[in-house]
Amino acid sequence: MKTPRILVAAVASVSLISLSGCVTDPNTGQQKISRTALGGVGGALAGGLLGGVIGGKTGRIIGAVAGGAAGGYVGYRMDNQIKQLKEGTAGSGVDVSETDGGQAILVNLPDGVTFSTGSSAISPGFQQLLDRVANSLTQYPDSLVDVYGYTDTVGSASSNQVLSEQRAQAVANYLISRGVNSSRIRSMGFGETRLKVQTGDNVNEPLNRRVEIKIIPFTQQDVQAAQRAQGN
Repeated sequence: MKTPRILVAAVASVSLISLSGCVTDPNTGQQKISRTALGGVGGALAGGLLGGVIGGKTGRIIGAVAGGAAGGYVGYRMDNQIKQLKEGTAGSGVDVSETDGGQAILVNLPDGVTFSTGSSAISPGFQQLLDRVANSLTQYPDSLVDVYGYTDTVGSASSNQVLSEQRAQAVANYLISRGVNSSRIRSMGFGETRLKVQTGDNVNEPLNRRVEIKIIPFTQQDVQAAQRAQGN
């Protein structure tokens, strides 16, 4: 029986990755498959990811490039940014992790760290940490930045929706005030619609009150696709 050519190609691709697509993760010191290699095999993986950003990707990428971004941000640079963000926020309660299958970075800003209860004013003690996030975003300009706001279920759904929007916008505005290109940043509030934990107690309920900064890298191929879409 003949082996299907698609299966042979897939096996060959995996073999190629194992031979030439490994890098050392600066966060763990361990070998892993590079995001560049995964992107090559996966084809439209990065493009599919960017299709889910707030407001769409095309105009935002064009704006980011006009502000100095160039594309080509994958793999080792992303690992280094994760390392930098983790070190810059260590001990603060902020969580930095990979998301979307390792193709984006998620910075989780928990309640009580960023805002006082019921307020959308950024706590003065947290501004220094946000400064470090802003510095990282300006050092690594080849990405789009989505800021999401979430609340718990205490209070009315309508007031929680407004508060989540205001908090997300406050973080976005702060990052922009610290030099991050405004074309890269969008914000959205989800109110109490996306709970991390389904609970009515006051023990785990604070986990639902948070702001997340999602950093979505784009490549030179994404820049070219955006330019083609705009007829450039």
